[in-house]
Amino acid sequence: MVSMTVELRNVEGTQAAMGWAGGHTIIVDRPEGKAGGMGLGFNGGQLLALAIGGCFCNDLRYVAEEMGARLGKIAVTVTLTLEGQPLLATTATMVVACETLDGSDPAQIIAGAGAISTVSNSLRRGVPVSIETNAERSFD
Repeated sequence: MVSMTVELRNVEGTQAAMGWAGGHTIIVDRPEGKAGGMGLGFNGGQLLALAIGGCFCNDLRYVAEEMGARLGKIAVTVTLTLEGQPLLATTATMVVACETLDGSDPAQIIAGAGAISTVSNSLRRGVPVSIETNAERSFD
């Protein structure tokens, strides 16, 4: 089993949050004027779409390496559709283009990436999310 933990804290003087994992950080915020948002970073829906597409980009590289292929350009566009109240992601569509450096058809690499993609497969299978309260949590 592999486990990953990320941390998020509010950004002083704003209503945005900064998230980090290891040495990498990202700002999470709402659009300017929405619930105190200042448009300082990505919103949750954008982060979900980026997680889907970013994971797939990595998976393309994993599959290509396993097959002994080298990839050149990669282009992935993710469209996330949200509906309802509360707003829920109802569909995500990825359009993928990539090129192999030897000019071969990348279809097998794309299919392989789809088969192993952690984020897409987790969403398809309905990953459970639990919310726990820790009133004694440190804010350091």
